[in-house]
Amino acid sequence: MPTSNTLKTWHEIVADKDAARLVTIVHPDAVFRSPMVYKPYHGRDTLVFVLSQVMEIFENFTYHREMISEDGRSVFLEFTANIGDKALKGLDLITLDADGKIIEFEVLIRPMSGLTALAEQMGQRMAGLSPS
Repeated sequence: MPTSNTLKTWHEIVADKDAARLVTIVHPDAVFRSPMVYKPYHGRDTLVFVLSQVMEIFENFTYHREMISEDGRSVFLEFTANIGDKALKGLDLITLDADGKIIEFEVLIRPMSGLTALAEQMGQRMAGLSPS
């Protein structure tokens, strides 16, 4: 099943903080849904950029639970992380195409203090990007 290969690669990328490998598992027309803005960001390059920045920002990042839909195309990954003294909990909601490529990546984060800390860190890094 393509899902298992993609997830294995995803977990390796996160563990190694090797964002350069993301291009191998992300569809060129991927969509990223940020917890900070309403409109989505489009394109593999944007998704790879955002995820690479988050990998640098998050400290003590750990996945705790993984759920996969019956058809293997939707993956839900629960995580915790820190940004400085702020703790956060979140979900990565990942949709895969028939070939196992990430076509949509949505992030949900709580509490507001953790999301605010992330927004402060990402704001400067994403100054040139705008959702569409």
